Amino acid sequence: MLAGMSWANPAFAQAPAKDDKAALLEELARERAALEAQQRALDEQRARLRALEERLAGRPATGRDRPNAGPPGSVPLPPSPAPVASARTGAQPVGEAPSDQRQVQVAVLGEQGGIITRAGRLTVEASLEYARADRNRVIFRGIEIPQSVLVGVFDINESRQDVLTAAATLRLGLTGRLETHARLPYVYRSDRSVLAPVADPANPNAGQIDHPVTNGGIGDVDFGLRYQFTNGRNGWPYLIAGMQAVAPTGTNPFKVRRDALGNALEAATGAGFWGATPSLTAILPTDPAVLFGTLGYTVNFGRDIGRRIGPAFVDRVKPGDEPAASAGIAVSLNPRTSLSFGYAHTWSFGTKTRLRSIDPRTGELGELSSTKTRDLQLGRFLFGISYRTNRRTTVNWNVELGATDDATDLRTTLRIPLTIDP
Repeated sequence: MLAGMSWANPAFAQAPAKDDKAALLEELARERAALEAQQRALDEQRARLRALEERLAGRPATGRDRPNAGPPGSVPLPPSPAPVASARTGAQPVGEAPSDQRQVQVAVLGEQGGIITRAGRLTVEASLEYARADRNRVIFRGIEIPQSVLVGVFDINESRQDVLTAAATLRLGLTGRLETHARLPYVYRSDRSVLAPVADPANPNAGQIDHPVTNGGIGDVDFGLRYQFTNGRNGWPYLIAGMQAVAPTGTNPFKVRRDALGNALEAATGAGFWGATPSLTAILPTDPAVLFGTLGYTVNFGRDIGRRIGPAFVDRVKPGDEPAASAGIAVSLNPRTSLSFGYAHTWSFGTKTRLRSIDPRTGELGELSSTKTRDLQLGRFLFGISYRTNRRTTVNWNVELGATDDATDLRTTLRIPLTIDP
């Protein structure tokens, strides 16, 4: 009798344990839901507080546009619920993330920029860029015998180009969604070309011509507007439309000094043509990363040249248009440092040239003819790193590596933007 009673007692004790566990789970779920609701309320109250501070400081409230209160060009990440464990550590109040942790800099978006600059904010950016391009071309004029035996003359053309650009960029927020910008570059360029006609294997360097040219001066100025359609809420990306124009303020390549053969005696610092680029940029914050992509189309406007270059009289030149696209990701490593990776590709259509040949004996102009160069495929791998020094300044360094034969081999840029609030 007593033994039977002793066996029954544990069975009655286990049932309340299961019920208590289920009740604890339900209570934990309710507390977690209440905590998340309080976090959302705190975020809304914090946004209203910022709007009131803006009004008190005499600036228009831009909470609806979700202003960029962080460093220049940075993208705010969406608020993430804090883990319950943070309440036990005491290092940070539950649900409250420092503002330093909510910004990611997309280092490789130097030309497009991040989200729109806050109304009234001025960003001054200094940048230094270096680009290197090597081109090797072998031209064979002769006959080819089976088993790849060549009899004739080779022209080995090697060119190396180094371009160093120092630029100042200004960005001004006109409203919470509209921004204007302008960039003034100073360009130093060094071109070196080697033409080696090889006719005698015993003297392979006979007739080699080494032709270096350099020049420095103001480059082509670009300016434009950017408008932000969305504010990045409810899982939507920031959508930013831009229009950028390039003015031919640099040294015109068709007006530089040339020798009788048409070879340039000084390097050009500009392209010599007007251009306009409409673009659309999408930036999607997904804590702790930011996804980005850009579509653009550059329209280059032709111009009349009217100058003799070598054995031809160049009448008109029309550079080809350039559709372009890029995409990538920026990852936050810590509150101050982020990495960016991406790929960009530009399809440059061929340049159309209208010219007349010149009779070398009489100097008379021949009939008008047109030529078109081949299309160029410019693919680049992008890598960038950003370090935030303080609330007003970041240091951005990015590298482009040519992925196709037509692309520049290497381009590296150091950018330091400084924010000025009136």
